[in-house]
Amino acid sequence: MTTVPAFEPFCITIGGSLVDFRRPAVMGILNITPNSFYDGGRHQSPEAMLSHAHRLLAEGADIIDLGAASSRPGATLPSPEEEATRLKEAITLLRKELPEAILSVDTCWSLPARTAVEAGADIINDISGGQFDENMFQTVADLQVPYILMHTRGLPGEMQQLTDYDDIVDDLVKYFSERLDRLYRLGVKDVWLDPGFGFAKTLEQNYELLDRLEELTTLFREPLLTALSRKSMIYKRLESTPNEALNGTIALDTVALMKGSRIVRVHDPKPAHETIKLLFP
Repeated sequence: MTTVPAFEPFCITIGGSLVDFRRPAVMGILNITPNSFYDGGRHQSPEAMLSHAHRLLAEGADIIDLGAASSRPGATLPSPEEEATRLKEAITLLRKELPEAILSVDTCWSLPARTAVEAGADIINDISGGQFDENMFQTVADLQVPYILMHTRGLPGEMQQLTDYDDIVDDLVKYFSERLDRLYRLGVKDVWLDPGFGFAKTLEQNYELLDRLEELTTLFREPLLTALSRKSMIYKRLESTPNEALNGTIALDTVALMKGSRIVRVHDPKPAHETIKLLFP
């Protein structure tokens, strides 16, 4: 039987206080967009949004990740102003109803990021790694909130044409190293890394990256977040659909956790939470 690696606890600063994670964290996805690849349009009303947030927490989510813009391949991003308006309304509602919840905001623009944090968000989750908005890193430093640094290439509409790598893991190491240096020089303290499964990567590259994930978890002290939930790398290989990709998600999340991932971002917290309890009792 494969040995489960010892889990290294980590912490982040939320609202001036340290939050400790003694085993891997579950980040539950709350999309308020009309066009997300799996659950677009389901949680746009205030009632549906709150209901889903309560369900995520009840099923074991440690963090709720709120997205107001779809970043699926081929998607067109809304304007920063439109996204900021959506996020402000949603974060204000969630913070009022769920004052103790840890709220992450999924955005690649500094205006929505700042607006969301001022409304009560705790974490900035940036799919662009600071590439789309030159003010993002300074904004994170000014706000002094945890930051999730993801790898991608190009905007969602073009990223699947930008998949030429000399060595995919070596390229990610260079990418993360350069951006971490910039963030730390600005005074950012809490950074998580997301290798960006499905972003500017072919099906084969996604699986190579998953197979070599220990290279990242060994080289970087920053916690690694993996976001595999119901993605095309699962349902295309299984010749199914996102709706039928839960079993595949659990399987690949298990692989990622065994290889050192410390946060899993999922649509379905309960099976992720149960997987973690079995692997890290």
